[in-house]
Parts: sequence; C-alpha cells; structure tokens
Amino acid sequence: MTLEEFIALEQQTYEISRSTTQPAANTNNTPHRFNHQLGPYKSGAGDVLLVTLSGLEGQVTGAQIQARVDRNGKIRLPAVGEVPVGDMELQDVEEAVQQAYIPEVYRDVAVHITLIEASTTKVLVRGAVTDPGFIPLRRTERNLLFAMVGAGGVTEAASGIVTLRRIRQPAEEIKLNLTEPDGIQAALAMEPLEDGDAVTVEAATPNAIFVGGLVNSSRPQIYPYGVKMTVLQALAAAGGLRNDVTPREATLIRHMPDGTDARIKLNLDNVTTGEEPNITLAAGDILWVPHTLETRVQEWFNQNIFFRAGITTTANINYDARALAFMNSNAEKSALRQGQSSSNLQDLFDPFGFLLQNQAIQQIPSQITTGP
Repeated sequence: MTLEEFIALEQQTYEISRSTTQPAANTNNTPHRFNHQLGPYKSGAGDVLLVTLSGLEGQVTGAQIQARVDRNGKIRLPAVGEVPVGDMELQDVEEAVQQAYIPEVYRDVAVHITLIEASTTKVLVRGAVTDPGFIPLRRTERNLLFAMVGAGGVTEAASGIVTLRRIRQPAEEIKLNLTEPDGIQAALAMEPLEDGDAVTVEAATPNAIFVGGLVNSSRPQIYPYGVKMTVLQALAAAGGLRNDVTPREATLIRHMPDGTDARIKLNLDNVTTGEEPNITLAAGDILWVPHTLETRVQEWFNQNIFFRAGITTTANINYDARALAFMNSNAEKSALRQGQSSSNLQDLFDPFGFLLQNQAIQQIPSQITTGP
C-alpha cells in the first residue's frame, strides 16, 4: 500500500468511526437539557424538602415542615394544601409557598426551602474509573458525565470512549468519545439514565510502538496515553538508523479495525526532507526498517572485504577492515609519517566510503604489521 492510499484509508476509517461512535444528538431538545442538567437544582418527584416558616405572629422560632414531592410534582402543607413545586428551582419553590400562605393564612411570612433528601437513580459504572460500582445520581444529574464523576473520575488508563447499555433496551449500545466536544454534547442531550443502566469507561490500548530492523535499539517504545509520536520521532527514540549501512526505506504495519494488517512503504529520505508527510503513529504500530539490496551489499563488504597497501621503503603495511579507523585518521597518519621519515608513505584511502561508518570498527584496536 502506498503512503497516499494509506492516508486516504485512515481518513475514511476515522469518519466511519466518528459517525458510529458519536450518535446524533436531538438538537430540538438540546438547549433545554443543557439548562436542566447544568443549571441550578430543580425539585422533582421523590425529593424531601424542609419548609421553614419564620416571622410568624407570637412565635420566636420558625415552624419547620418536612414535605415529600409526590409523583405529580406537588407538596402538601398545613393550612394551604397542595402546592405545585415540580421542576422548580428552590428559590422559586420558596416564592410558591409564600404566595400560598399570604394573605389567606398569614399577613406576612418568610419562607426558606432546604433540600434534605434528593431522589436518586442508581447506575452501574465500571471500567477505567477510580471507584467503580453502583452510583446514585440526583434527578438533574442522570447523565454519563455525572456518573463518571460519582465514580471518582476516570483513571490515567481511560481512553475517553464510554459505552452505555440501558437495562430496558439491552440490544442497544451507545458509544461516545468524551474527549471531543461533540461527544460531550451528545452525552448531555441523551435521555436521562435510569436505574440499572450500565456505563463502561473503556481503557485505552497500551500506547506501545514497536520499532525494529536497521536501527540501533530495536525495542518496544511505551508512552503515556495521549502522547503522539511520528515516524521520525520513533526512529530517533530507537537510537537512529544504523550508520554502517544506509537504510532508505521503512515499512509501517498497522492493524486495521476490520482485522487486517496494512503495510505501508515509507521512503525515509523523502520523509526526512519533508517531501512526504511525517505521519503520526498509532498505538500498536510496527515500524520496521528492512534490509534492501543496497544495505545487504554494504553489510557484506563490511564483513568480508580486506585491503592491502604498501610503502616504497623496506616496510610494508598490511591492514584489513579492523584498521580502517586508524589509517583514515589524519592525526595518526601524521604520527606514522614522522616515525618513518625516510619513507614515502602512500596516501591511504577508503574506496567504499561507507566502511568508515562501521561502529564495530571503533571498538576494535587498530593493528599495524611491518615486514622485512
């Protein structure tokens, strides 16, 4: 597969994944849901309110009444009967109760409302969260975001992908990417969670990239989730390319969502110069720098070719690949000439150039043998 084909396929895969991961939000009802879930708390069925009436004639302390909001959104109070308070902010509830008592019951009264017990829905939160289990959510918090916060927040292993399974619709599964604004919007626009719904925070794939072949340090490279590495960065982290040969190609192997492995041929010279894109690697990618005919020939010469050179006097110098570093060192050649002042030492040379790059040579002591 060519690099251009891979980039086009990657974009297509991303669009498909995004469309299946981010369900379309109900835009007609979205603003109302945002205000309902992100605004002040609003009372509803099952809530227990503490109603405090103060400033009553003949009473030093105020009267306190506990009232539960019924399924119709009303509370029942002495002397006034039912008062509608459903889906109202607590300040609005205070005004409603005050209006119910004035002026029919009292000429003046101050009302203070306290939420002492909120009706909750219990949902199961599991996966990459700090404290998994059944999480109680108040009626205005019945969404994925509050569910994860109630579970102690996500861990460093979380990928940002959240899966919702509703207990009353077991065949339906909803996936959201909460690292993107569209995912957060879709989460807030969804129908409220219900008792028994299951929220799974998916863990991220280990962010490991495997780099091998003609590099100085073939190994898995493991990074924190979210860190992005490019081809050139991964090669640099592998100690760079071997310098006893000249690799010019690499192969990127990526496991695709359909289960197949895509193999993309990269021209390292073009990537280095910017003629081709320095693409970003994904977790699980394999970046392999293979042998080519050119590198095979270079390696063979490094291992098998020996040189012999002579001087015009009685001394002959025999040397092989192990002595190349010595022979091509200007400082050492100068010292040799000084020791052989009566000789006319020929200039030493390396007709294959790349042999001088062999790192192994640097670890082997130079040797010089003189003959009669």
